[in-house]
Amino acid sequence: MGEAAVEIVKPRTDTREYRRIVLRNSLSVLLISDPDTDKAAASMDVSVGSFSDPEDFPGLAHFLEHMLFYASEKYPLEDSYSKYIAENFTARKGVGGWKHLLLHLDSPKTIPLLVSHGGSTNAFTTSEHTNYYFDVNSDCFEEALDRFAQFFVKPLMSADATTREIKAVDSENQKNLLSDAWRMNQLQKHISAEGHPYHKFSTGNWDTLEVKPKEKGLDTRQELIKFYEEHYSANLMHLVVYTKDSLDKIQSLVENKFQEVQNKDRSNFHIPGQPCTSEHVQILVKTVPIRQGHKLRVIWPITPSIHNYKEGPCRYLGHLIDHEGEGSLFYILKTLGWATSLSAGEGDWALQFSFFEVVIDLTDAGQEHMQDIVGLLFKYISLLQETGVCPWIFDEGLIRKTSLGEIDGFLSTICEIAFHYQDKIPPIAYVVNVSSNMQIYPPEDWLVGSSLPSKFSPDLIRKVLDKLAPDNVRIFWESRNFEGHTDMVEPWYGTAYSIEKITGSMIQQWMLAAPNKHLHLPASNEFIPTDLSLKYVQEKAKFPVLLRKSSYSTLWYKPDTMFSTPKAYVKIDFNCPFATSSPEADVLTGIFTQLLMDHLNEYAYYAQVAGLYYAINHTDSGFQVAVIGYNHKLWNLLKTVVEKITNFKVKPDRFLVIKEMVTKGYQNLKFQQPYKQATCYCSLILHDNTWPWMDGLEVIPHLEADDLAKFVPMLLSRAFLECYIAGNIEPKEAESMILHIEDIFYSGARPICQPLFPSQYLTNRVIKLDKGMSYFYPAKGLNPSDENSALVHYIQVHRDDFLPNVKLQLFALIAKQPAFHQLRSVEQLGYITVLMQSNYSGIQGVHFIVQSTAKGPGHIDSRIEEFLKMFESKLYAMSEDEFKSNVNALIDMKLEKHKNLSEESGFYWREINDGTLKFDRREAEVAALKNLTQKDLTDFFNEHIKVGAPRKKTLSVRVYGGQRTSEYEEEMNEPNQPDWVKIDDIFKFRKSQPLYGSFKGCHGHVKL
Repeated sequence: MGEAAVEIVKPRTDTREYRRIVLRNSLSVLLISDPDTDKAAASMDVSVGSFSDPEDFPGLAHFLEHMLFYASEKYPLEDSYSKYIAENFTARKGVGGWKHLLLHLDSPKTIPLLVSHGGSTNAFTTSEHTNYYFDVNSDCFEEALDRFAQFFVKPLMSADATTREIKAVDSENQKNLLSDAWRMNQLQKHISAEGHPYHKFSTGNWDTLEVKPKEKGLDTRQELIKFYEEHYSANLMHLVVYTKDSLDKIQSLVENKFQEVQNKDRSNFHIPGQPCTSEHVQILVKTVPIRQGHKLRVIWPITPSIHNYKEGPCRYLGHLIDHEGEGSLFYILKTLGWATSLSAGEGDWALQFSFFEVVIDLTDAGQEHMQDIVGLLFKYISLLQETGVCPWIFDEGLIRKTSLGEIDGFLSTICEIAFHYQDKIPPIAYVVNVSSNMQIYPPEDWLVGSSLPSKFSPDLIRKVLDKLAPDNVRIFWESRNFEGHTDMVEPWYGTAYSIEKITGSMIQQWMLAAPNKHLHLPASNEFIPTDLSLKYVQEKAKFPVLLRKSSYSTLWYKPDTMFSTPKAYVKIDFNCPFATSSPEADVLTGIFTQLLMDHLNEYAYYAQVAGLYYAINHTDSGFQVAVIGYNHKLWNLLKTVVEKITNFKVKPDRFLVIKEMVTKGYQNLKFQQPYKQATCYCSLILHDNTWPWMDGLEVIPHLEADDLAKFVPMLLSRAFLECYIAGNIEPKEAESMILHIEDIFYSGARPICQPLFPSQYLTNRVIKLDKGMSYFYPAKGLNPSDENSALVHYIQVHRDDFLPNVKLQLFALIAKQPAFHQLRSVEQLGYITVLMQSNYSGIQGVHFIVQSTAKGPGHIDSRIEEFLKMFESKLYAMSEDEFKSNVNALIDMKLEKHKNLSEESGFYWREINDGTLKFDRREAEVAALKNLTQKDLTDFFNEHIKVGAPRKKTLSVRVYGGQRTSEYEEEMNEPNQPDWVKIDDIFKFRKSQPLYGSFKGCHGHVKL
């Protein structure tokens, strides 16, 4: 075992300790000691990915990733690793709940495997890497790490498990077949050199892993073992271990657990250069997407910038081409009404090749001006060549576009700020990031990665810029307008496309014919924070306090007492009764919020670049303004946003663009995954006073700019502001902000807003299902071409209260892994198989969510009932020690500290938004858990969850895929049973049911 004396660069605010070691078997390890952590985590990154798939076995590397979770020689019981992790997990906070979790299932970059295992163990396969990771409570880490290590020591891959898991991989692939992201990614790969690994299909399916191998006399299991033996070697592995223990203790633990991993002294997979030959550039590919809309992808093969990460040439160019301020390419395209979004930067990359991509979402008008748009893009590239590389842009710094609340800084000033004041993230996310970096960067930069470019190199930037040339370009043009006008089909996803050759002279002509607009470089950024000092607040409040209350607003305030960061978090909910008065009002409110963002974009983009993010979102009760980031210039941005709201004027040309966007958004809802359709139906059935998306789609064609101009004054005429301000802001500052906003909206001879009448306060009421009744709602899948069916099996339990909350949470914790194992691993009902707790505006319950091509929703529903019967016996047989272990795991979950300001604020904002205001929820629920007995849990199960329980309330939403139309018709014709009722009309059903009381909207429910 060796230890390298390398100083690892880390943020100034990072108090964690790090140590790099190399085991005797050449396995490289980074140890991280964090005394403040509640969780322990580990990630193993293996330098083997889908590029290493044998020619006869597309998807084998990904399939192996699935199989390593099953069993090992030391722990031969199937799924025992996952069971152990699930019983000792701590659910991650601040990730948006179960809906957010499910959204990740659609990403072509990350392939989750054990989605329902408490969110604490997972893996993904990329072209050159496979990454395995987990987290558990700290006191369970040693055994969890031992089980994890066996993946790489002596895994077992039984013949039975192999056959079953091929079905899971096939189900995963079925889920992706109608996803434009997956389809377009594979099409780009398909149009490349056939002998290059980039050309391959990487997911795998039943045909590639079962049918074709058998035809060739190959045994999939033997090939799987052969692949593992050939490629999984300790010298190709990088491990990160993160716990609260000392570095010496972690080192001893790692040496003990991982020394048996074999070093076969393998070499990294060698990639034979660029995948695109002269045949694959200077092409225009027209392709037909699944969804409505038009998209232009302009792509150039380049040398990977990872080899020059300290110079950051692609980030420099990406920042400029990607910019949205005045004079930018996007600004011009937006002004012309041709584009609604633009992104630019390095896309797919490997160590030997890469692509620089510009992706533009086009309007219908833009679709008619493709040549002009490409011409303007090359004009902007010419401008960059003519003006040369600018030191001030490098020195000022850049921040890549990210989602709200995330900061990913690079280059000079802003890069330094972003790196040294980065938010702490959950250990499981941190270890994955770092283990992935270990394969690419030298040890000193394992934490930094490419986020701190420090060498200004005009020559390198110019070299990449020279590659962005007409003779090196690949243009992919997506539109359903091309349907029936293509002559080729991509074999794996069935994407229709055609290819035309384009020349440099053609693009020169497009440049000459393009509109003569004044393209120019961005201005200096006034939003870069210069005051990063921390403010002293005398009263260190543990929970949010009601700082101010009036007939116009409430202000909840929470100073930063945990994170010592120069950031703030501001949310203002505009509760407007007229926003929900009709489907037309609902749609117009949404258009209003998008137009506000549209009007602010050129100004606010600079704030985003400087790490200050804002959003104006349509909500169930009106709209919300959020500003999150460095506090120094936050008020400047917020004040401008508020002024834009008060002075709002409809621009007819922009109204038409946004209306087109919103219309396509509604139209594309039918292409959602069936499980998402089922969750939407479930929410529509349960939430009172909500409008279906079909109503919005029907009314939007008739709405004009004048309708919005008349509607906005009415929308704002009555409003109540619910505000939350947290972070590095003093109480007087917070109060001053809200007073200023009140003055703007409510003061003067003719105020914009007036306070609400008591009768106008909006509530969030939920349908109360009848006890002892099971309801089901059958629906055809909205896309007849989608063969996936889906089921949401919902059990409604109680209105938010600490004691029943913890009983439900404990049931969900204990049942989660057995449900996944039985329904997904054993019965192979579908790749998406989830059991999780649900919260509809304070009404607690549990969801089973399954998506499948193998079985119909009715069958899946019956299998969930059978699972609950099976689980009942396991619950009764549970030992007292097992019960206490699960209780302690749930207590540890609740005592887990928030990682950063956004996570803490999100927790408290949910209490405010739901109206529950139980800021001490975690402490109160821990107290309830400490007094909970095993009998309390079984009594709860028998009353609310058990099949046939007299007080049980169930709703099953069944979405039938295209291949199961006959099953849908049969179900529609079946008569109702005494305790099993079909919902024929959602709105008649809602009107017939009683409602739970609302936590929100009771004027005066909070007191100073």
